[in-house]
Amino acid sequence: MNILLTSAGRRGYLAGYFKEALKTAGCGGLVHAANSGECPAFASADRSVITPLIYDKGYIPFLLEYCKKEAIGLLIPLFDIDVPVLAANRSLFAEMGTVVVTAEPEAADICNDKWRTFTVLREAGIPVPASWLSMDEAFKAVGNGSISWPVMVKPRWGMGSLSVYQADDPEEMRVLAGKCRRGIQDSYLRYESMADPNSCVIFQQRIKGREYGLDVMNDLDGRYRATVVKEKMAMRSGETDSAGTIDNQELAGLGRTLGTLLCHRGNLDVDVLEEDGSYYVLEMNARFGGGYPFSHAAGVDLPLALVLWAMGREPGDEVLSARPGVRAQKDIRLLVW
Repeated sequence: MNILLTSAGRRGYLAGYFKEALKTAGCGGLVHAANSGECPAFASADRSVITPLIYDKGYIPFLLEYCKKEAIGLLIPLFDIDVPVLAANRSLFAEMGTVVVTAEPEAADICNDKWRTFTVLREAGIPVPASWLSMDEAFKAVGNGSISWPVMVKPRWGMGSLSVYQADDPEEMRVLAGKCRRGIQDSYLRYESMADPNSCVIFQQRIKGREYGLDVMNDLDGRYRATVVKEKMAMRSGETDSAGTIDNQELAGLGRTLGTLLCHRGNLDVDVLEEDGSYYVLEMNARFGGGYPFSHAAGVDLPLALVLWAMGREPGDEVLSARPGVRAQKDIRLLVW
């Protein structure tokens, strides 16, 4: 079985995980890494390929031809803006025997659009930070005491910490909203934001408390299988730098609820904040997130489970079970090839 990781970027460790999974499963095959330019993950993959940009009209035809030529069994997107594009074309890849490991288009849109995340989860009874697309409505919420300063200003369609700001008063919020809009237009965030350019900035209640990460794992039929709960110790540019696995049944139950609601394939990366004993879902990503290595370090092997499911085999319970109390940190490596 051959595997293709798209928008591989600096996720060389995932290429390594999948190479080991193929070896453990005994099925053979190669791990391919794709990106729109040279990237560190190429050094860890068996093969690599440079693709058109994600929003280029030739992107999907290029990948379809590549998957056919290289007999790709699993295609796994690793970047937020890649997810909805590939989700929308899952059936085309399925026709040639390639399984795209992400959510259905509707669920992918819920995850990528912070406003839809807010509205859908609130309707499902899942706590989320209060959110507004109107700055005036956010001002009213502060004025009537529903929330207090500071207020978070961020791209509605965004990722990491790109163009995310904290406003401490009305004047600052006006300035930062304009700065956020300019940041969107000057980056790749402008592509998804074209869906509603007049409402591309979201204003959110700031939740003050501990931060947790969930890896919510479903099989290739979108059925919920397991959740790993991690407490985050340190962040860098919106990505987890240090974390430890914990045993928290309430958060594990939240993971089950989300996995059953979205019916995604593979991993759902979820950010959760705790305040006064309540847990709030901040955002979700229907892909392997930067926090997955901490689950892997604790004994979870989702790459192996995906390979086994693709082969029609069932992984043992231990494959998706994390040992609590395992703490890890990311390091920097220099790759020469």
